[in-house]
Amino acid sequence: MDRFIYLTFDGLSRGAVYAAFALALVLIWRAARIVNFAQGAMAIATVYAGYSVSTATGSYWLGFGVAIIGGLVLGAAVERVVMRFVDHSSPLNGVVVALGLVLIIQGVLGMIYGDDYKPAAAPFSRDAFEVGGVALLSRYDLFVFAAVGAVVVLLTLLFRGTPTGLRMRAAAFAPDVSRLLGVPVSGMLTLGWALAAATGSLAGMLVVPTELGLHPNAMDLLFISAFTAAVVGGLDSPIGAVVGGVVVGLLLSYVSGYLGATVAPMAVLGLLVVVLVGRPDGLFARSKARTA
Repeated sequence: MDRFIYLTFDGLSRGAVYAAFALALVLIWRAARIVNFAQGAMAIATVYAGYSVSTATGSYWLGFGVAIIGGLVLGAAVERVVMRFVDHSSPLNGVVVALGLVLIIQGVLGMIYGDDYKPAAAPFSRDAFEVGGVALLSRYDLFVFAAVGAVVVLLTLLFRGTPTGLRMRAAAFAPDVSRLLGVPVSGMLTLGWALAAATGSLAGMLVVPTELGLHPNAMDLLFISAFTAAVVGGLDSPIGAVVGGVVVGLLLSYVSGYLGATVAPMAVLGLLVVVLVGRPDGLFARSKARTA
């Protein structure tokens, strides 16, 4: 029972990070109707920038801010310089370009920083509090929950309580009508990419101080887990991304704890297949109106 409780809290901590990264994928989908397969590579690039600043200045929080701001800038630049000129008549075009970005970003990071795994310090202790002899959550876990919770609240307020959020949603679902109504569709698209990249950078900064460490390919497995979380919840649903992240985090924790870490990736892929076969739009997908 003690092991189950420990694995549950560990899964919730993992799930919070997956939820943040899944939110980034949902933001891109809602803004541009594509899945950004370069999200992980973009995130680790900003994390490298953040930790470079932290190492040079001795301030983790300065590096943290640089990573988030770097995500905003990188997301906007990728949309303006690259994705805007992609022919979106076929969804495959955006996927191919995104995969090309992955190779370019990872190659550049390898040339600059090398391919060795580098440990990354956490701003708070990772030693878990014990209750009745059972290890539960650490101070760093509480920081992760607080950071992800703040992002969820802010994004919810943005999309549901501000004119900008309404314009972003309108630009994604009905761009032609939105233009006629005076909505700057291109600007809303750029904003969506910037917010998604910043959210991905946050997830990267939260997960790298764990056993992951800094490496050009560090976010590859995280992307698979986060993509599964987004699909489980529904690519149109921010709440679904959060729930999907928790589900994937718990699944990985239980499978790793009871069956071994080598089985965990197969469990995630199995969950992805089951959801795609049984409910491809996700658990929180809205029912579509009949058209005939």
